[in-house]
Amino acid sequence: MPKIKSITEAGRPPSNLQGFESTYQRLGEPYQDGYEEGYLRGRASKIISQPPEIFSMRQLHILFVSSGKGYPYSPIDEAITTTLHSLVTEVTVINAGTSIAEATAQISPDLVLILDGTYVDTEEIDNVREQGVLTAVWLTDDPYYSDLSITKVRHYDYVFTLELNCVRLYKQLGCEQVYYLPFGVHTEHYQPHSVQVASTLKRDVRFIGSAYWNRIHFLHPILPHLMKYNTSFNGIWWDRLPEFPIYQHKIELGKWMGPVETAAAYNASKIVINLHRSHEDDTVNKNSNNIAAASPNPRTFEISACGTLQLSDERDDLARFYEPGKEIVTYSSPQDLLEKIEFYLTHEKERQEIALAALERTYRDHSYSIRVNELLSIVFS
Repeated sequence: MPKIKSITEAGRPPSNLQGFESTYQRLGEPYQDGYEEGYLRGRASKIISQPPEIFSMRQLHILFVSSGKGYPYSPIDEAITTTLHSLVTEVTVINAGTSIAEATAQISPDLVLILDGTYVDTEEIDNVREQGVLTAVWLTDDPYYSDLSITKVRHYDYVFTLELNCVRLYKQLGCEQVYYLPFGVHTEHYQPHSVQVASTLKRDVRFIGSAYWNRIHFLHPILPHLMKYNTSFNGIWWDRLPEFPIYQHKIELGKWMGPVETAAAYNASKIVINLHRSHEDDTVNKNSNNIAAASPNPRTFEISACGTLQLSDERDDLARFYEPGKEIVTYSSPQDLLEKIEFYLTHEKERQEIALAALERTYRDHSYSIRVNELLSIVFS
């Protein structure tokens, strides 16, 4: 029996198979995409089904003062409030602007915990301390608004900052109890979806965030190449891009996305870019001491919690939280970013393994339960 040549050996399909190859490609590629996505979501589901670390319930009454700033701070208010309810026996929540001293006098809490503190009168904090109640502030925007925080931190018993480089500054101001405590992820908001996402949401590359000038300058040189993929941007100020009229159909401008919608977008992306804002942007920052930013932003944990590959710019303290090359991919220049995007879009296994490793690390080490329990352990050691 003569040997039958394969399609490859023949150079072209036989006449009775004309069109077979192209039809296979049209049908096979979606099938392969579905298989790969199903594999990713199956493994992700197993990771998040592992029982989380359980912390002992503390016999404490916490008065939590929310930021009072609305979105995008309100999801953090919600995350901390929900977490506190799972860790202490009693929680009272009031908004910044309410008399904290009066509330303290009425309920006699064990701790007054304030998020951000921008709208809190320091006289109120002094009054609370005079009542013999402990006070703590968890600062949200270090080092970008450190000019504001340095006027307030000395009024608290405990200062928690999400920026490593601000610890020394506050200690130099005379604060005795200063601790580095980055935000975590609220897993009720950010998690991998168990079902395949809608095709209309799917993107190869996605960026969600405001178009600070450092982001514009960084992405501008590679934008034409980046936009060759199924890429989208979401956030304010992206009309600063010189090419905005060309790419505006790929840019959702001016829309604030809530955590549920953001998580859905992360789930629908193969790669999410994280590019931190600059500590030197005088147009929006209040950082006259020019304190450099070393710590990862909250978005770092939120992207990883969705089981999506994150490409992040390098930060000095990033490796404390995720191992580069294994749990996160970092880039050092626009060209480096572009090359890594091209690589991971064509290396599915490598992309998925890093995304899953980041997911596992996030659920194990970076939840709000872990962060808030650490805060309580410090105050009530």
